[in-house]
Amino acid sequence: QVQLVESGGGLMQPGGSLQLSCVGSGTRFSIYTMGWERQAPGKQRELVAEITSGGRMNYAGSVKGRFTISRDNAKNAVYLQMNSLTPEDTAVYYCTAEGPAGNKYWGRGTQVAVSS
Repeated sequence: QVQLVESGGGLMQPGGSLQLSCVGSGTRFSIYTMGWERQAPGKQRELVAEITSGGRMNYAGSVKGRFTISRDNAKNAVYLQMNSLTPEDTAVYYCTAEGPAGNKYWGRGTQVAVSS
């Protein structure tokens, strides 16, 4: 059974930083594209960042230059370093993993709130 478990969310002041972590189990994540999506209240879920098995990264325009995605295949983990947070970054953040066959998995999410 494939599972993704996120951690690291919380409340942060504007301008602050948080690092999200996601650890997977149940399959070989090294061949998966790993990523993060988020859903803010009243809005559609959107891609934040993703990293392919080959290390190519893709970011949403709203986070480019502020967020950094990385992965550790030995630990089946993906991370999201979030800097210069703004209230617009407030959302539930979901870890994702998409395999070569198009099978996709999501974690349960971790809440990030940015407020003064």
